Amino acid sequence: MMTTLETLINDYLDFCRCQKRLDPKTLKAYRIDLRQFREQLSVACVSQVSFEMLEDFIGTLHQRFKPKTVKRKIASLKAFFHYLEYRDVIEANPFNKIHTKFREPITLPKVIPLHTIKTFLATMYEQRERAGDDEERKKILRDIAVIEVLFSTGMRISELCSLRPEDVDLRDGVILISGKGAKERRIQIGSRDVLLVLREYELKFRSEMGECQFFFVNRAGRRLSEQSVREMINKYCSLAAIRMHITPHMFRHSFATFLLESDVDIRYIQEMLGHSSINVTEIYTHVALAKQKDILRTKHPRTGFGF
Repeated sequence: MMTTLETLINDYLDFCRCQKRLDPKTLKAYRIDLRQFREQLSVACVSQVSFEMLEDFIGTLHQRFKPKTVKRKIASLKAFFHYLEYRDVIEANPFNKIHTKFREPITLPKVIPLHTIKTFLATMYEQRERAGDDEERKKILRDIAVIEVLFSTGMRISELCSLRPEDVDLRDGVILISGKGAKERRIQIGSRDVLLVLREYELKFRSEMGECQFFFVNRAGRRLSEQSVREMINKYCSLAAIRMHITPHMFRHSFATFLLESDVDIRYIQEMLGHSSINVTEIYTHVALAKQKDILRTKHPRTGFGF
């Protein structure tokens, strides 16, 4: 009895979850990509899939999605067919006949200007001073701690919301981050002021953290959600009269860009961001324009001509 394409896809997703230990977001993307593939091809058996069918499918992807999304969907398919080949489900991999490389436009990371970050944080501290009661002051302290950690460490919002109390060592100022692919990294809190804020936060929220077992908690004493952080940022942008749309990930971009502009070696930045490849980190070399301008203004020999 032939195994259906749908069954093979489900087996592969189980393999990714149990053997490869992929995170839920990656599994969700694989599931969506492979379901779209199965529905569009309308074949019951994987042996019926030809490289011509794959070429047609990839062509429709280019018509419907942006290059970055197409690249991800092709990668999902390639991994699936590699699995089938590895398990001897198919004799020949139809992807071996297909050239899938294409030029993907560079999308530069959006960075928050330093003066805007300063205004944003100053507004948060001012709001705390003006708070009418201890409960409101406590909530704003939590908000400040969240933003200070995002900007001080460059961690992803998902990593921040997943922090456990035992991951945060405020005596030595070190945070253990569980990143993509279950990779761990440690990052130091370099600012004494940020450490003081985090120590105060830990003191005020110790009981809530003990209850829910997450470092950052919401008003109900449960794990702080990524959506809550986005709403928090929008709130303080409005209070600070900042018209720029700021996302949590932009603090990560800003962290990397400002360090690069301060002549920090890109290898150190790669390690702090938790990038597996230096190629991912190198995108920040395109946005370090302020440093480039300064170098060309002060170091270029033309500046000494005097006419």
